[in-house]
Amino acid sequence: MLCRYLAARYFKHPVNKIMKKYIVWLCVQIVVFTPGFSKYTLGLILIISPFIMLTDWVLLYRDYKVLRNVLKSHMKELQLHFSRRLYLQPAALQRNIWTRMAFRSILQRFSRPSIFKPSNASSVLQARAINSQYPEDNPSFSQMVSEYLKKAEEYIIKDEMRITGHPREEIVGILDTIRSCNHVLNVTFPLRRDDGTIMNIEGWRAQHSLHKTPCKGGCRFSDDVDEDEVKALATLMTYKNATVDVPYGGAKAGVKINPRKFSVGELERLTRRFAIELSKKGFLGPGIDVPAPDMGTGEREMAWIADTYAHTTGHLDINAHACITGKPISQGGIHGRTQATGLGLFFALRNFIQDPEFMSSINVVPGFIGKSFIVQGFGNVGFYIARYLHRAGCKLVGVMEYDGSIYNKEGMDPDDIIAYKKKNRGVSGYSGGEFVEGSLFDKECDILVPCATEKSIHMGNADSIKAKIIIEGANGPTTTKANDLLLSKNVLMIPDMYANAGGVTVSYFEWLKNLNHVSFGRMTMRYERDSNYALLDSVQKSLEKKFGATAGSIPIQPTSQYLSRMSGADEETLVESGLEYTMDRAAGHIKKLAKDSGLGLDLRTASLIYAVEKIYKIYNEAGLTYM
Repeated sequence: MLCRYLAARYFKHPVNKIMKKYIVWLCVQIVVFTPGFSKYTLGLILIISPFIMLTDWVLLYRDYKVLRNVLKSHMKELQLHFSRRLYLQPAALQRNIWTRMAFRSILQRFSRPSIFKPSNASSVLQARAINSQYPEDNPSFSQMVSEYLKKAEEYIIKDEMRITGHPREEIVGILDTIRSCNHVLNVTFPLRRDDGTIMNIEGWRAQHSLHKTPCKGGCRFSDDVDEDEVKALATLMTYKNATVDVPYGGAKAGVKINPRKFSVGELERLTRRFAIELSKKGFLGPGIDVPAPDMGTGEREMAWIADTYAHTTGHLDINAHACITGKPISQGGIHGRTQATGLGLFFALRNFIQDPEFMSSINVVPGFIGKSFIVQGFGNVGFYIARYLHRAGCKLVGVMEYDGSIYNKEGMDPDDIIAYKKKNRGVSGYSGGEFVEGSLFDKECDILVPCATEKSIHMGNADSIKAKIIIEGANGPTTTKANDLLLSKNVLMIPDMYANAGGVTVSYFEWLKNLNHVSFGRMTMRYERDSNYALLDSVQKSLEKKFGATAGSIPIQPTSQYLSRMSGADEETLVESGLEYTMDRAAGHIKKLAKDSGLGLDLRTASLIYAVEKIYKIYNEAGLTYM
């Protein structure tokens, strides 16, 4: 019965139909035979029951084999996943985990909410079942990132051999250095929870590359984070920073918790303790390592980290608040950081969707007007890209969230959806669209925006994707095999290392603001406004003198647009202008490299070549450090 239930519940096995028939037969036995029970009835039951039991056991054995084959291929993963969840339980539960209630409690915490299904364990096991069909498309996250680099290496080696004249072996050696992760810190510390129990917290900080300092990368709170994920994300940060010319190395941090299951006080205690652990080991500081918000963290957590550093190991550092970015404005943050990643996505998409050459290659009319789009993950990044696309004339037809999906081919308002989500903690029940429990990847749309987690687009769903443009708001959302399949389908993919670099770009601006101890525009705003008025006055007087007119007879009036600009640019305007310039410049280089290298629509490889060649140049010209 258990095997049948698991097969029907988690793997959509047709045994659930047999279960229904079996239950109906039991009901018939009770209703028909019980009132007129006799020896003939008993005989009939005794004759029929063995056949029912035999059929039952045959079906049970078949279902057991199905379930066993699926679980067997991923038993090590499931055991590891299960053991990682065990330490989250109270001590009494850990001592006696095999009781029915204890086992049920652990299963309830088996995984974080999936982006597709409201049932956590169901989603995890279904994902395992899908991946078992494509074992070659289920690499670890770090392996996936390494495979992408391998595709770009041959182009890089040929270019560097031609430009520098270095032997192939030397170039390969430097590329191996670039690929390797420099440092990984693993910390474990106790947390006293509000109920008095003690819980061990595990966290990591990976510094992938120190070719430029400080290194930079987000800090995420997730119960699925592990060392491999942190190292892979740090690697992507190195390439991302180089792509948009942000002078940082790559890094990433992760704490293995589900922040939804902790009180604010507990989160503050563990965040401050994690900051101290990073700082003591040299993994936090304005000139060493500068974290930022990521999944499960925000302005609040960044403020705690900055305050902790400033009052402990950084108490003598005048630049202490530059140890982290993504802070609230009152704590040294910068205007425009909240929407930076979403706005950067919009600028990235604009550079390609308005390019006639790229749009003709995928048979799409250039421009935003009338394009439909689906967003996976409606958090900070997903909401802001949806808002900007909606304002540009696109139609939001689908949203995928952890508690399900909503779909409306006529379009939906992103502001209404985010207001409903904040109020109800999910999109389930939203009246503006049809609720769908599964994915929307197979729905018709022009643009798909994955803003959830890594490896969400794989061989199990890539072939069903109907979008002609995919712009990656998440880090590493597409596996290598799925990437190749989508390229063969003539899908334009704008890669994560370029597309979602808006966040780190504005974080760089915030870091500069903290080092300068003055906000952008403060020293020049009044001067620029007065200069603009003086310019208009000079033009007016020159015209009056030329035509012999009396003073004031030829008034020079600024347009409303110029009037708004001549008053001087505030910090947010300057930040958005700098972000737009950064994304436009990087897009121009990527397009040119893709064209010169004959890569066609393979923008991911073009972005990697562009980024890694710059890192290679730094290593090559600076030389290697020997201690």
